[in-house]
Amino acid sequence: MRVRVDALGAPRPRPSIRRRFASTVVGFGALALTATVLAPLVGSTRIHLSAVFDRSIPYADNIDAQIFFVARLPRVLAAALVGSALALSGVVFQALLRNPLASPDTLGVSAGASLGAMMAITFNFDFSLLGISAVPLASFAGSFGALLIVYGLSAARRRGTSAIVLLLGGVTVQFLLSAVIAFVQYLADFTQTFRNVRWLMGSLEVASYAPIGAALAPMAIAWAGFVTLPRVLDLMSVGSESAAARGVNVERTERVALVSASLATGAAVSLAGPVSFVGIIVPHLVRLIVGADHRLVLPASALFGGAFLIGCDLVARTIMAPLELPVGIVTAIIGGPVFLWLLFRRA
Repeated sequence: MRVRVDALGAPRPRPSIRRRFASTVVGFGALALTATVLAPLVGSTRIHLSAVFDRSIPYADNIDAQIFFVARLPRVLAAALVGSALALSGVVFQALLRNPLASPDTLGVSAGASLGAMMAITFNFDFSLLGISAVPLASFAGSFGALLIVYGLSAARRRGTSAIVLLLGGVTVQFLLSAVIAFVQYLADFTQTFRNVRWLMGSLEVASYAPIGAALAPMAIAWAGFVTLPRVLDLMSVGSESAAARGVNVERTERVALVSASLATGAAVSLAGPVSFVGIIVPHLVRLIVGADHRLVLPASALFGGAFLIGCDLVARTIMAPLELPVGIVTAIIGGPVFLWLLFRRA
């Protein structure tokens, strides 16, 4: 066991978990807050914060305020929510499946959400609920359907969920749903195919306050589940038998973790499309900084995931201005090399 020492070689006591938690939340919280405050001010059109909040200018004539509140702030808030949800889901899936390569895509939830959105676009579903269009609603319904299939496969033996069956069943469902997505795309015309492809790239371009508010409800339920998990995930990471021997209700923990992570993933994908790599690289980067204790990893991942996706979206809408790239392209370009670096570093 490595012992921390000071400059004279004397052992130093490890900081308490409360101090480490406080420093983690303050540090990553400052990063997330800075990104949230500064990102709406940056873009292809320059705006002035003083003009944004200048009440002497009518809102209808205040171009700076319109750009800030209509074009940029919803995207920043959506990026913060989606990045946080995907990062938290990645942490939980990696602990639940005891697989460092697990991500929100592993169990087919993202594929189910994508299938729902593809069907809404291709078959021209024309309905809305509380100002939310058919595409995000169908996307969330598809993610929930995929969750039911995977959970049903895992619990079929009536002995609780199984990590192996979850993993194998999730990968199988993902490939099956991907084939159905390809079939739906084949049925689409050129205009629908273009919309499908753009949606599959992942984008915050059409984010507005109504879908953000709708996504908050399932995300709040998911976060309530995440709050109960930090300590038991540490035990589950070692093994379900070891966790059960220490008094953990393994079956209940697996259900809470699976449902919470899937709800967060479904809400995130319905809001921004399938944004890749956030759920797999953010947890690993956070562990390099704060260690493996889930009492620190979960809050740090939530804050860093939000800041990371805000930064990626900022790059997406400025690097080729006035054109805007889908944010999923930026996360893939950044996430691929980072993941390879993490892989070779571990090796």
